[in-house]
Amino acid sequence: MGEASEHAEQVSLMAWWRWWSKQNAPGVLLYAIPNGGARNLITCRKLKAEGVVAGIPDLFLASPRGPWHGLYLEMKRNKGGRVSNAQKAVMARLEGQGYRCLVAHGVVEARQHIENYMKGNA
Repeated sequence: MGEASEHAEQVSLMAWWRWWSKQNAPGVLLYAIPNGGARNLITCRKLKAEGVVAGIPDLFLASPRGPWHGLYLEMKRNKGGRVSNAQKAVMARLEGQGYRCLVAHGVVEARQHIENYMKGNA
């Protein structure tokens, strides 16, 4: 059996978050930013006109901690997957504006990033 897809990793993370946040972070929002995926040219043009920006991370945790305004999380498969140049550039700009940006290879690493961030250790 092959490695889980990035989609499957993110679905698993969100299921964990729904459970974990009830006990540890009630009211805190973690949400997906559906910025990727294959789309036709017309849809791409419409989304760009609406403000879609290439390189925006997959998830946003809307909770300030320590010096950070919130956490952006870029999901990758557990093995493989690379951060594009556009993603690196956007994450650097976001960090310059006071947001923490992390890359997670798989659901286990993503959970660790979120738990550490919520404890103020990210």
